[in-house]
Amino acid sequence: MADATALAAKFKQRFGDMPQIYRAPGRVNLIGDHTDYNEGSVLPAAIDFFCYAALFPRRDNQFVLFSENLAQTITFPLDKPIEPSSAWNDYPLGVFLQLEAAGCALGGANLYICSEVPIGAGLSSSAALEVSTAYALLGVFGHRMDPLHVAKLCQKAENDFVGAKCGIMDQFVACHGLRDHALLLDCRSLRFQAVPIPHSLSIVICNTMVEHKLTAECNEYNTRRAECEEAIRLLTQVMPSISALRDVSLADLERHRTLLPGAVYKRCRHVVTENRRVEQMAEALKRVDLKRIRELMAESHRSLRDDYEVSCAELDVMVDVAEQQRGVHGARMTGAGFGGCTVNLVEETHVEEFRRQIAEQYSAKTGHTPEIYVCKAVGGAARVL
Repeated sequence: MADATALAAKFKQRFGDMPQIYRAPGRVNLIGDHTDYNEGSVLPAAIDFFCYAALFPRRDNQFVLFSENLAQTITFPLDKPIEPSSAWNDYPLGVFLQLEAAGCALGGANLYICSEVPIGAGLSSSAALEVSTAYALLGVFGHRMDPLHVAKLCQKAENDFVGAKCGIMDQFVACHGLRDHALLLDCRSLRFQAVPIPHSLSIVICNTMVEHKLTAECNEYNTRRAECEEAIRLLTQVMPSISALRDVSLADLERHRTLLPGAVYKRCRHVVTENRRVEQMAEALKRVDLKRIRELMAESHRSLRDDYEVSCAELDVMVDVAEQQRGVHGARMTGAGFGGCTVNLVEETHVEEFRRQIAEQYSAKTGHTPEIYVCKAVGGAARVL
């Protein structure tokens, strides 16, 4: 965890002023992937990897961005049109533009970014960057905005400026995370309830080190979303009251499957069954029903692998290896897929053995050396200095 005082000192050395510092967490989704943009349910938790945004106003009309992780500085004159560049700076720039469009008076500023969230691992490094930037801009320029509004603006920045058609889950949990809890979020109503994570279980995230990309250049994510939208267009011919796949039951889907191309049908089957698994998982966590938790996570991974086709060989190996370890009560890929991480619920007493066995066996099977993170569920975005 970064030291905010040390970060402020580095900011002062670079820019000459003492900043305000805000942070936002990454997230891991316990279950419910690719359901959020179908207005379904998800079960994420904010995790103790943070993106820090240190900011101080400038006297001129320039927005200067510095990434400590990339050792890169980029300057944008605010009196000229700002266009996306398919680089990391699109995320804070998109947030800046959305806040201005929402009526927030902003100005030139120096923004220093330092992130602990692994990039390209499916742990929501982009949303953590967006939300920490939003909180920093709002705080420094004297604006107040409720967390839900912040989440919606950050999602819009990623959809419209970055070009990744993500749902709202990542930004929502970065704003609303709760210590020791996952959030059961209805992505249509945006109502949520806190679901306690059993104290005996640790969240262990295994990074395959196969990086995924969700920018417009890598369009598989957007393709999946388009397939879901095509399904709704076709199904509304016989089910005119539906507006998203969360309105479709498995019985409805089977009744009308001849309307859908084969791949589109499979995408729908994942979303419809995953929505049901999310609700069942929340109940299983509340009951500490470890057998059912394990079953649901295994079903979810198979569905993402076979029906949604967003897994990859390395993710499948990581899950297979994890399921053979002692003390494991669930393993699945997490996030958008095409690489990234698995999430595992492991008895605390078996965590160290699990880490050792996973690292050795996964490396032997794939040639990749994984990174393994033991995480806690934490609160959402906040000012830290």
